Amino acid sequence: MKLTIRNYREQDVEEMIHIWNEVVDEGKAFPQEEFLTMETGREFFASQTLTRAAVDSETGTLLGLYILHPNNVGRCGHIGNASYAVRSGSRGLHIGEKLVKDSLEKAKEKGFAIMQFNAVVSSNIHARHLYERLGFREAGKIPGGFRMKDGRFEEIVLYYYLL
Repeated sequence: MKLTIRNYREQDVEEMIHIWNEVVDEGKAFPQEEFLTMETGREFFASQTLTRAAVDSETGTLLGLYILHPNNVGRCGHIGNASYAVRSGSRGLHIGEKLVKDSLEKAKEKGFAIMQFNAVVSSNIHARHLYERLGFREAGKIPGGFRMKDGRFEEIVLYYYLL
């Protein structure tokens, strides 16, 4: 597999929606509960500061994506935020790591000075280990900050990274 991370294209949107909705359906990482449709997905991905796709350049298969946008506005607008999604059958291949590294480079290029993740679910150990290995620092925890798909509440961890 030869992975290329590039800006998304209109022809990627259907597959991006599929991958995004897989994560939403799992109910253990994204706060969204509603699935994206073609209409809402087009609007959602286009509205971000940057949306990038991870593609196997040998097969053309879209394997993952991320969105990058401000975490807040005005005096806090220099803080970026990103969300990552990897196709369920392609997890464990370090695609997420490549997406995170790419997002840090692109965030800096876009003028962000800090990346902040507001709601990393405590049990999402693969994401947490990745962020910590890449140099993200824990800013704190919020007990019961995330409602799991089964209705239980779980702690969320806030992370930041100085660009």
